[in-house]
Amino acid sequence: MAAVVKALNAKIRSNPVADYLCSTHFWGPASNFGIPIAAVLDTQKSPELISGQMTGALSIYAFVFMRYALAVTPRNYLLFGCHFVNAGAQLTQGYRYLDWHYWGGKDKAVQKALTAPVAAAAVAK
Repeated sequence: MAAVVKALNAKIRSNPVADYLCSTHFWGPASNFGIPIAAVLDTQKSPELISGQMTGALSIYAFVFMRYALAVTPRNYLLFGCHFVNAGAQLTQGYRYLDWHYWGGKDKAVQKALTAPVAAAAVAK
């Protein structure tokens, strides 16, 4: 049985594409893409749900592993792309967090909510 597995592994590893698809250089970033996908989808949610500390930590994580992806041999461009998307999404979330909590975004939303019923009533008349 071990000889069959060894022969199958040798057959798979002889093809460069199959070898890459069976490596951690592919499956690590492929499974890691859940983080940036979730971050991109979260940009559609309310900014009051954003955790500033978690966004900061994930931004640092993304930048560190972008560097790591280029430092390993061979360079892992798929991992770099994953963390590049994650860094962009986290920076967007960070901007939304700062705008909501510190730059008047919450006040603008409250003001808009208060004036919306008045404007709707005026249009109805």
